[in-house]
Amino acid sequence: MVRLIPRDEAFYDIFVKDGENLLDAARRLDAMVTAYDRLAERVAEIQALEHQGDVIDTEINARLERSFITPFDREDIHELTARLDDVVDGIQEIAETFVIYGVEHPTDEARRMAAIITAQASQLLDALRKLDGFNGIAGHLHQVHDLEHEADGLSRAAIGRLFHDGIDAIDVIKWRDLYTELEETIDAAEDAAEIIERIVAKND
Repeated sequence: MVRLIPRDEAFYDIFVKDGENLLDAARRLDAMVTAYDRLAERVAEIQALEHQGDVIDTEINARLERSFITPFDREDIHELTARLDDVVDGIQEIAETFVIYGVEHPTDEARRMAAIITAQASQLLDALRKLDGFNGIAGHLHQVHDLEHEADGLSRAAIGRLFHDGIDAIDVIKWRDLYTELEETIDAAEDAAEIIERIVAKND
């Protein structure tokens, strides 16, 4: 069947660019909590990527306004853009909080949760690269969900230990906030995966 009014297929490329930016930010957070040096420089790099993400989001929204026919529902394009942005915003917030709170050494749980964000970002990017054909996406999204489940257990155990290991009250507040920010960012990545699942279901 010949499509008389072609769809704007450029959205696929822009979403891939958005996913690449997200993965870059996640990797930089992972590197930051692993090496835990040059903190101000590393945070600035993440802030620059968050700004780049905003530029990409503006590009998506501008194209959405110009396009007569989109490759999938406008509501889903808007929602996916917003959820990917939430993940990058969360990454920036986490990096900044480490510095603002003067954390001396990341915990093992914090390092693992940062690694989970990176793994989720990688799976999301792989899924975004396959959006144009809607094939082979399910496995990537399943991985995002599995990683979120792992993070839930890590976060609960880590927060529980804060109240049983005789930790200073101020440190308890700092780490509870950080674990919450890490978990919320991981949840945001799962939210993005759920939007992709919805898009695939509608176009299956």
